[in-house]
Amino acid sequence: MTRQAGPPQQRTLATALPGPKSQELLARKENAVAPGIGVTVPAFAAEAGGGVLVDVDGNSLIDLASGIAVTGVGNADPVVVAAVAEQAARFTHTCVMINPYESYVEVCEQLNAITPGEFDKRSALFNSGAEAVENAVKIARYATGRAAVIVFDHAYHGRTNLTMALTAKNMPYKQGFGPFAPEVYRVPMSYPYRDGLTGPEAATRAIEAIETQVGAQNVAAVLIEPIQGEGGFVVPAPGFLPALSAWCTESGALFIADEIQTGFCRTGDWFAVNHENVVPDLITTAKGIAGGLPLAAVTGRADVMSAVHPGGLGGTYGGNPLACAAGLATISRMRELDLAAAARRIEALAGTRLRALAATTPSIGEVRGQGAMLAIEFVRDGGEPDAALAKRVAADCHAAGVIVLTCGTFGNVIRLLPPLVIGEDLLAEGLDVLETAIREAASEAA
Repeated sequence: MTRQAGPPQQRTLATALPGPKSQELLARKENAVAPGIGVTVPAFAAEAGGGVLVDVDGNSLIDLASGIAVTGVGNADPVVVAAVAEQAARFTHTCVMINPYESYVEVCEQLNAITPGEFDKRSALFNSGAEAVENAVKIARYATGRAAVIVFDHAYHGRTNLTMALTAKNMPYKQGFGPFAPEVYRVPMSYPYRDGLTGPEAATRAIEAIETQVGAQNVAAVLIEPIQGEGGFVVPAPGFLPALSAWCTESGALFIADEIQTGFCRTGDWFAVNHENVVPDLITTAKGIAGGLPLAAVTGRADVMSAVHPGGLGGTYGGNPLACAAGLATISRMRELDLAAAARRIEALAGTRLRALAATTPSIGEVRGQGAMLAIEFVRDGGEPDAALAKRVAADCHAAGVIVLTCGTFGNVIRLLPPLVIGEDLLAEGLDVLETAIREAASEAA
């Protein structure tokens, strides 16, 4: 692994968490910030880099979350910081639709080159993953002249009105925020641990639901995360994605890969669809694209992307020059450091340990994932989701100075998203803490 500039790469607990300064800030937050903005780890950040985050009380925490898969190149990577600072000194904004700038074009050129498919492509830049997904749906509907969008059980696609409709989980994402956008249809996902189906079998089930409940001739797009994120890091069985992609080609629908969490080397390749040689018509990206700055994109077939009339896509801040500078530097660093290979090394270390732990821990139903996108599903009574155990394990990790996240439709999954530049010793220490937390919590729950 590559050592990053910044704070020492070690776990240090100077205080109990949260420390006194974080407690003061939490009180200020309560009086100033809308309570709908929750907090997972109540330690206010002061500095971060490599695989650690240092809080305002001097606690140094091992970061196995990367700001939800955003800081793959490490927080405050020096090359990214320098690129942003240089751009900020020249200009911070013009709005690309008023006065364009070269870095926007260059980001699009890079995306067109690295995303799957040898055909001619075009890209458009936005601010967030939800914006990218929403615009991908707009483009698909415009290009096909159809309205229906197919999504899947356990899916997460964002928090705007349309992307809430696309998202499966009610709490906390949808409760009380309806009515939602129409012409969104949900079908079963391939979830090997829970359905026991092969990829082709699960695809047949999903396609039959589409054809009988929606009608192939009405489908503008099938939208899917190649590995589901918030829904529990669900990895579809081999053959599921290729079968859906082939059906889209046959039916005239567009296949949209939501690679917002999986993209940019996270799964051991530039994009998760590459693992099965699936080539989407449109691909959405965000999170890991720009080292922490807000940047997102839709990239796809030139004929599809060019269907929309001039002015039909855009936004005041989309492809902001600072974000574009960060994006170009981040992509360069991913190539230079070969972070796809780094993700595979993380899987070899962490995945091996976690699967060995699962073999002796009945409370672990499954360890799954690809690359540096790994998850542990906790169960009881032969497969019933155990959200309480996942919550307890996460809390114990946080108290011990290791940042992990929970997820899953049932809230019973812990997900690991370490920076791709994390040192192996630091990762091993974080896994030691996680393993201890799992063993202790599982023993008490037995």
